[in-house]
Amino acid sequence: MLTRSTEDYLKQIYHLQASGEKANTGTLASLLGISPASVSEMVGRLSAEGWITNQPYHGFQLTKKGERIAVNLVRKHRLIEVFLQQHLKYEWDEVHSEAERLEHVISDTFVNKLEEYLGFPKYDPHGDPIPDKNGKILHTHYRLLSKSDAGKDYIDEALFAKMRIRLEYHSYRHPVYSQLHGEFVPYLSVIDLLFNHGGESLEILTHQRAAT
Repeated sequence: MLTRSTEDYLKQIYHLQASGEKANTGTLASLLGISPASVSEMVGRLSAEGWITNQPYHGFQLTKKGERIAVNLVRKHRLIEVFLQQHLKYEWDEVHSEAERLEHVISDTFVNKLEEYLGFPKYDPHGDPIPDKNGKILHTHYRLLSKSDAGKDYIDEALFAKMRIRLEYHSYRHPVYSQLHGEFVPYLSVIDLLFNHGGESLEILTHQRAAT
């Protein structure tokens, strides 16, 4: 059985690969909040066990079996977020940290039952696609709001932070609701979307829709 630390490494490498970023010692050390020396030790172990490959100038790459573990963790994480937000009334900014803990302890059988109970959702509360039980994941085609055309109608699909941020309480005093793949979820107020929280840039991803 893999340790939580090993699973966290594999998932972080997966996210970096999915976003087109290079997974290297410095990046992982920053994301995981540990020293580069600790990262070097762990990636050496992961490479020896066949979870990743380490190619000079190309960074760390997941092997097939490493990717299966990472995608399954992402699946668990996002389904847990849906459950917490829809049924336990967690706020939009609370689900991530809770899912981070729970994803390591629930079984595949449990998460398959949870998916069925939730009605097979395709997206988590943040707009990220949820992998199915076979590891397949929908590829969405988003456009940054900043690069969208003026005068056209768009649907707000997702809000991404370049680095982890914590949404502030006041964003829920006057919430704006955005229709997210058929479900209404708490969204940031318009003024918050214009703020630069803690120096971290926020990006809104949109999908164009026909004018009604």
